[in-house]
Amino acid sequence: MLAEQLQDFVADKADDMKAADIVTLDVREMSSVTDYMVLCTGNSKRHVASIADHIAEEARAANVGLLGMEGQREGEWVVLDLGDVMFHVMQEEQRELYQLEKLWN
Repeated sequence: MLAEQLQDFVADKADDMKAADIVTLDVREMSSVTDYMVLCTGNSKRHVASIADHIAEEARAANVGLLGMEGQREGEWVVLDLGDVMFHVMQEEQRELYQLEKLWN
């Protein structure tokens, strides 16, 4: 799956789980690690964990390599490394605190 298709796929799967404020950032010019970041907000620890689990399951079902997942136990900020796409799902407090959109824009 091409990077553009993968970021659309991830954003769509996050939307399936009622994630809020889904944003895709093109970081190809700023990062040698990934091409896109998809950010979204979950409304509780359980919601954040469920969104992350859903993305991981759907990625595996689509034969997309999941290189890593961090933060699942805490449920405040979970990051999935899908190679060309880094997926971040956070609770609102974490998202406001770290402001990744401003950092990467």
